[in-house]
Amino acid sequence: MTEPRTLTIYTDFKSPYAYLANDLAYELEREVPVRLCWLPYILDIPRYLGSAKVDAAGQVLEESRNPHQWRRVRYSYMDCRRQARKRGLTIRGTQKIWDSSLAAAGMLFAQRQEDDVFRRYMDLVFERFWRRELDIEQVEVIAAVLAEAGCDARDFPSWAEEGRTEVAAISRAAEDIGVFGVPTFVLDGEIFWGREHLPDIRAMLKA
Repeated sequence: MTEPRTLTIYTDFKSPYAYLANDLAYELEREVPVRLCWLPYILDIPRYLGSAKVDAAGQVLEESRNPHQWRRVRYSYMDCRRQARKRGLTIRGTQKIWDSSLAAAGMLFAQRQEDDVFRRYMDLVFERFWRRELDIEQVEVIAAVLAEAGCDARDFPSWAEEGRTEVAAISRAAEDIGVFGVPTFVLDGEIFWGREHLPDIRAMLKA
């Protein structure tokens, strides 16, 4: 039998757009013969959208954004929440720009396990992070999620920094082929940015 083609998906836990793409990618995998290869791409949000820190009530505590950047950020969250409601998902605006490299290292660690363990880790991190229930910058927190997903996570704390180095290398390699945001899909060397391209990808896989 012909081996299924590979669809590479670059993702970042701190992107609500990446979160919204997950279920659609899983659905695609159920419909057509394809192997999903998930890779981390860490967004440098302050570089293009500035940075800010807000309190629980949404009051700005620190900021480095111009009015245009604030309009883009506010629209993005409004749009993502609108789409999330259709799927029964919760997306709450974050209170700061998170460093997601540790959670991405956890993603690579989970990939060494069975597919269902990896999937549970991805789902747990995305869901809890966007409910503001998960501190993705704490090693012990990520290790606990790995264990809950079914991983033997005893070695994760000692491997975490090596994992972050691997995440950074994957991100730089992604940029070398043209990746600049998430979710990005790569099929047969062709790059597609955004979940709205999944119908085209589905058609290519069925052809």
